[in-house]
Amino acid sequence: MTSLKSKLKEDLTASIRARDELRSATLRLTLTAITKEEVSGTTARELSDDEVQKVIAREAKKRREAAEAFTQGGRTEQAEREKAEGVLLDAYLPQQLSDDELAGIVAQAVGEARAAGAEGPRAMGAVMKIVNPKVAGRAEGGRVAALVKQHLAAE
Repeated sequence: MTSLKSKLKEDLTASIRARDELRSATLRLTLTAITKEEVSGTTARELSDDEVQKVIAREAKKRREAAEAFTQGGRTEQAEREKAEGVLLDAYLPQQLSDDELAGIVAQAVGEARAAGAEGPRAMGAVMKIVNPKVAGRAEGGRVAALVKQHLAAE
């Protein structure tokens, strides 16, 4: 068992003992998503820490999107719960890049892509290929893509 998955299980046990309903429910759902990912496909396999991290990031993103939908629907109680679950899951993810750090990485990647001959809005794919490995797990794809588009349009 990976260290991240075992940490989730240990935290689940601790939260059940502490009768922390929010934490235990969130961790149960996350562990279920991880198990579902492990048994999907033709053969069951154990996920690596990176793969477990991707599942947690996906679950956290679902919570943020659900909170937004509940807020727009006027259901503030559910929105608050979803936000709290998202914050709880974010604790298991690597520290997110600040806007300045991300802008620096994107600006450098745009420069590299231009040096390689990529020009204009069509350079988006080339820039994303450079940026994605550098920010993997530390910035959401939509946030990165928006910043890349902004940099390409500005220059």
